[in-house]
Amino acid sequence: MPTIKPKTVVDMKVKGVAKSHARTNVNVRDLEIIVDEPEARGGTNLGATPTETIAVALAGCLNVVGHRCAEKVGLTIINMEIDINAKFDRRGVTFEKEGIMPFPEIEVNIDLTTKDDEEKIEGMKSLLAKHCPISTLLRHAGTNLTENWNIIRP
Repeated sequence: MPTIKPKTVVDMKVKGVAKSHARTNVNVRDLEIIVDEPEARGGTNLGATPTETIAVALAGCLNVVGHRCAEKVGLTIINMEIDINAKFDRRGVTFEKEGIMPFPEIEVNIDLTTKDDEEKIEGMKSLLAKHCPISTLLRHAGTNLTENWNIIRP
């Protein structure tokens, strides 16, 4: 049986429907995701804000690609927790200033529980820094992205 080579570039299709000035129902694949503002800003608080979804995507991407990187170097992840602290410069959305960097700084704190040695841990971290699409996107956009790793031994 011939091996099927996956495509290197794929099309992603997402459709957003404005349910109000603050809420968007977004369809991707067979899923519906709600992007919304808090009640204090006229939303219904049914989902993360558009800007919060950046941090949500970063956490999810670090998890998924991190596990793939760990597998590639033979590292066993017992547990991984990702905390993200993002500085969001609101001057663009409040019309105070054009063309600003909306996320000048993002600090990522990763608690990684593993029994494996430092060589495997460093291999995983190195691959992750090179292959996580969301962190790569943010770095290339000019965000100062800092990763702090806390290695926990069970």
